[in-house]
Amino acid sequence: MNNFVDIRHPERIYETEPLPAWTYLNAELLELEYERVILPSWQFVCHQNQVPEAGDFATLDLWRDSIIVMRGKEGALRAFQNACRHRGSKLLDGAGTCKHRITCPYHAWSYQLDGRLVAVPSEKTFPGLDKSQLGLRELDLEVFCGLVFVRIAGDGPTIAEQWGDLAKELAPYRIEEMVPAQGVQISEEWNCNWKVALDNYLDNYHVPFGHPGLHRLMDNELSCTMNRHGVSFSKSVIRERESHVWSERMYQRLAPRAFADMPEEARATWVFGFMPVNIGFDVFPDSMDIFQILPKGPTKSVIRTPLFVRPDARREAGAMQFLANRINLQIGHEDKELCERVQAGLSSYRYEAGPLSEYEMPVKDMHARLRAACPVVTVKQRPMDGTLRRLNQQMLGEAQPASNVSAMMPVA
Repeated sequence: MNNFVDIRHPERIYETEPLPAWTYLNAELLELEYERVILPSWQFVCHQNQVPEAGDFATLDLWRDSIIVMRGKEGALRAFQNACRHRGSKLLDGAGTCKHRITCPYHAWSYQLDGRLVAVPSEKTFPGLDKSQLGLRELDLEVFCGLVFVRIAGDGPTIAEQWGDLAKELAPYRIEEMVPAQGVQISEEWNCNWKVALDNYLDNYHVPFGHPGLHRLMDNELSCTMNRHGVSFSKSVIRERESHVWSERMYQRLAPRAFADMPEEARATWVFGFMPVNIGFDVFPDSMDIFQILPKGPTKSVIRTPLFVRPDARREAGAMQFLANRINLQIGHEDKELCERVQAGLSSYRYEAGPLSEYEMPVKDMHARLRAACPVVTVKQRPMDGTLRRLNQQMLGEAQPASNVSAMMPVA
């Protein structure tokens, strides 16, 4: 099998072949990936400015789990499993404000904003009930650049540790000051496996061909910078040659002078960052979005793209945000079509994928992390139905399933 040595980290050897086609189609594998890759990873929920006051909350629905982020009365942010401790009813939907308590819509069990169970109707009918032991299950929470992330299972490095020195690339854009954009669709269902969308986001190789507007607008860096945690970023700089398309041309003219309070380089630069296992950061002078890939089934994904903008009332800022959103909507449509075309091709009889380019380094790194967490993906042919989990355990050398294995382990 062909291998590729990362010249920046020569101790790492990556396979040049992508994952087998069957791994993008299999329901049993998705269950395993959810347990061993998604649940132990940090997941984006909201911006801190979406939950500014006590009682403000936001929720995130993963495939089988739901999360609440709540601002407590003392100002602290906490994350909870979005399930009542009585019968498991989902407590909250969307975003909003709880004035005093979180009350279950099923039997009205009530919880303080810090998760403590404080009221149970007909409490005398529960002999020996100890409310102190039945608070909401609290989850790991971290705020990074004003963005609120939650981890459901396992442990591992913090987000700040994962980003390390690369976090300085985001600093000029002052993401922590941004606020949610209004009237923007933030999620969409794509007909593709979550790894198809993941590979596409990590792959700069397709930009000149798959995104002609972006290529007209920006001088795109096809290679990237990546650290040992798999966090990576690449930059695109506005071209001096103006695009013939009106929206792109106007953005090129406005960007260098619209935000004089920013460093000159940042005014003309877009940063595309990635944090394993499924979180993209698309950062622009005027705004930023999160590109979060959530599995919904073996051939379906939810793509979550909340948009945040600089709180700037000037006309130039509004024009920049309008133009950037117009341009990025087109890029999103193109990515959706590309991913769904790939998914269709992966079902072809006896299809085998070709080698990966050195421009696809983050794809290789992410595939290596998936192989470490779920070594069954190294099997060339789809395992027989009902045998995949047992085979994966054997390959891991485990006697019992381990659901709290972090996919953030360094790749050797």
